[in-house]
Amino acid sequence: MENNWAAENLQVIRTLMERSALYRRALAPIMLVSGAIGTGAGFVPCFVRIDSNRAFAVFWLAISVVTLAAALLLVRRQSLKAAEPFLSLPTKRVLQALLPAFVVGYAAGLFNVLNEHLWRAGLLAMFWVIVYGCALHAAGFFMPRGMKLFGWLFVIGGCAIVFASQSWPELRAAEAGHYIMGGFFGVAHLAYGVYLYFTEKRSASA
Repeated sequence: MENNWAAENLQVIRTLMERSALYRRALAPIMLVSGAIGTGAGFVPCFVRIDSNRAFAVFWLAISVVTLAAALLLVRRQSLKAAEPFLSLPTKRVLQALLPAFVVGYAAGLFNVLNEHLWRAGLLAMFWVIVYGCALHAAGFFMPRGMKLFGWLFVIGGCAIVFASQSWPELRAAEAGHYIMGGFFGVAHLAYGVYLYFTEKRSASA
C-alpha cells in the first residue's frame, strides 16, 4: 500500500511539473471569468438593497455557486479540448486541497443564513477572504508558485481588514462587506487573470 501511495504521488508530481505551463494557461480564463462575475456582483448592491446580514450571506453564496459552476465548465471544456479526463489525478489532488477550506467557508455562510446575528456581514466577508486564501495556498502546492502568493494576498489582506475594523467599525457593515467581496473576489481575480494572460502570451511568443 505504501509503495502504491508513493508511486501515485510521484506520478502526480511528475505530471504537474511537466504541465505547469499548461495549468498556468488554464488558470487565466478561470481567473478572468471569476473576476468578472465577482466584480459585477460587487456593483449589484448599488442598485438593489442587500443590507441585512442574512441577505448578504444568501447573495454571495449564490454568486459563489455561479462562479464555481462557471469554473468547472471551463475546466471541463479545457479537458475535452486536450482529450484528457475531467477528473485526472492532479485535478483530484487540487480539489482535495481546496475542499476543507471551501466546506468551512460555505458552512459559515449557511450559519449566517440560519442565524442572521451570528456575524455581521463585513466580518463574514473578511472571514471568507481569509479562508479562501488558505484554500488557494493549499492548492498552490500542486499548481504554479504564483497561486500560493495569490493565496497569501488574501490571507494577509483579510487579516489586515480584520485589524482595521477595530478602529473603523463601519468595515463590519454590509456596505463595506460588498466592497470587500467585490475587491478581493472580483478585482483581484481580474488582475491576476490579466497578469497570467499577458505573461503567458509573452512567454509563448518569445
